[in-house]
Amino acid sequence: MFDAALSGLIHVFQIDNFLSLCGGVFMGIVFGALPGLTATMGLALLIPFTFTMTPAAGLIMLAGIYVGAMYGDAIPAVLINTPGTPAAIATTFDGFPLTQKGMAQHGLVAAAVASSFGSLVANVVLTTAAPPLAEASLKFGPPEYFWLGIFGLTIIATLSSGFIVKGLLGGAVGLILSTVGMSPLGGDVRLTFGYPELQAGIELIVALIGFFCLPEILTSIVGKRQESYTSQKVIPKLSVIGEVIASLFKRPLLMLRSSVIGTVIGFAPGAGGNIASMVSYNEAVRWDKHPEEFGKGTIKGVAASEAANSAMAPGSLIPLLTLGIPGSPPAAVILGALMLHGMRPGVELFSVHASVTYAFIMSLLVAAFLVTIIGCFGSFVYARIINIPARYLAPAIVFMTVLGSYAIRNNILDVWIMLLFGVIGYVSNKLRFHPAPIVLGLILGPFVEEGLVQSILAGKAGGSVFLYMTARPISGVLIAMSVMSALWPIFAKWREKRRSRKAASDRNMEDSHA
Repeated sequence: MFDAALSGLIHVFQIDNFLSLCGGVFMGIVFGALPGLTATMGLALLIPFTFTMTPAAGLIMLAGIYVGAMYGDAIPAVLINTPGTPAAIATTFDGFPLTQKGMAQHGLVAAAVASSFGSLVANVVLTTAAPPLAEASLKFGPPEYFWLGIFGLTIIATLSSGFIVKGLLGGAVGLILSTVGMSPLGGDVRLTFGYPELQAGIELIVALIGFFCLPEILTSIVGKRQESYTSQKVIPKLSVIGEVIASLFKRPLLMLRSSVIGTVIGFAPGAGGNIASMVSYNEAVRWDKHPEEFGKGTIKGVAASEAANSAMAPGSLIPLLTLGIPGSPPAAVILGALMLHGMRPGVELFSVHASVTYAFIMSLLVAAFLVTIIGCFGSFVYARIINIPARYLAPAIVFMTVLGSYAIRNNILDVWIMLLFGVIGYVSNKLRFHPAPIVLGLILGPFVEEGLVQSILAGKAGGSVFLYMTARPISGVLIAMSVMSALWPIFAKWREKRRSRKAASDRNMEDSHA
């Protein structure tokens, strides 16, 4: 295996392959950074260009696009509070507050470094432990996806910023929105109000743009009539790069935990980076000594999100390369590219086509280093975008949001939905309803619904729905994690009160001795 990996690395550094990789990373960053142009779209659009290339060069370019897009989505998330892809939802929670404090470069560098670290960890796992993890991915059935959705919903307590009831209401609204369209199992049409375009449901990126981007424009520019998009001017400095890197690597546990979460969720087919980043962010808040810093602008929040969603990319390739089961939509597109070049996933991929396969795997590794370089030094350019006067920047952002919303399905109704969600998001912000629980409900709704209905049908056929949903090992782990996550806010509040009482007691003792 080591010899094959080394041979693959040599393949990557051949001049034509390396140029393909660099071009792929750059194009991936562009696709990730433009709202509506996802990694899946970028890969699908550029697959025809691989027909005239060697299999190695074509797959290396696609690897660069995939890895680049996983970082590129952080750029608008940090700068304008708009996730470039759904995987960057959690990046906005601390990325944009950093920009509002004049620290946009800190957020961009943290995203680049964390993305690279997460990708590196996941690639090590992909290279060394793919077969057993691929077998584990086959054990994910309807009950596991149901409990994964329930576990994800417990994150609402973290995202509610102290307003638990409002967070739960937002999550409920998101779950209702997720039912719009045709039922995935029964085929019933629900909540479309006579619009055939809504039968496919509400597009997630449309909801993200509406709930996150437009309210900020309305609040900062229309409401406060600011001359700049943020009140603080960004001044990029070379010293920021070293400062952020040093700060992140003082927290190896945060980076490693987020990377492992992204990798594990990545090899669960269909879960995706949006769940990985949200779960990772939740765990970062839970285990940090100063959870109150999150949501107000800290590089720890950006790093937790980006390390997880970037680790998800190589993680999603584990079941793809070994079993032919894509772990994410971009991985499904890469499966098509493999088949077009006559490469069937499975044992054949690692025996007959070993040189090309390991070149593809090693290109993911090298692309992670390229993201660090491009992201860190590109932050000098990206960060200055926010200094453009608001009278020019705001119309450009609105234009991009409209174009991105329309481009996903070429559907003008998506644009109107995005604008409607923007107004709802603006009003809900005034009422202190954070949009994150709504979006979380929208993301997890299909997992919960499909998992529950399929589990009921399979459980009835097997004799007991309850045993089918609770007796499986992975289900048991997810149930335990869900209970712990749901009870954690109570424990955290008790711990905080205990610390306060202890601190007060210590002060009283000091006063009595004095």
